[in-house]
Amino acid sequence: MNMIGLVSGLLFGGILAGANLHEFDSIHNFLRLDDLYIAWFMGSAIAVSAPMLWWLERRGVETPLGGRLALSRSLPEARHFKGGAIFGLGWAIAGTCPAPALVMVSSGALLGLVAIAGIFVGLHLRERQALRELVDLTEQVPAHR
Repeated sequence: MNMIGLVSGLLFGGILAGANLHEFDSIHNFLRLDDLYIAWFMGSAIAVSAPMLWWLERRGVETPLGGRLALSRSLPEARHFKGGAIFGLGWAIAGTCPAPALVMVSSGALLGLVAIAGIFVGLHLRERQALRELVDLTEQVPAHR
């Protein structure tokens, strides 16, 4: 399993590097709508993966860990838009997102370490918020006597 993950990660990183998705200028040109190459790249990934995942789920394919492939579905909620806005803001400021940040570091762009640190700070803050929401929910439930 670890070897499959390592090889998949290396291949994915190679694709990101080959497509220049780890380059700050590429991301900013896309976000300014000066160059839509990245939009076409992401759109083609979605166009290939969405029907393939639907087909695999419909066939009841088992994952490498032995579970049945089941994609989660939910209606958009305010939290999705808020999270997307925060992610987009971080993406615009850093010029990268999680996977390309790792590719940046591996290519020698140490500024990627700042982005990775920011990603972990964001994950920590989200975890704290989720725990606070859980505590709030448990305090609202009346005790059974």
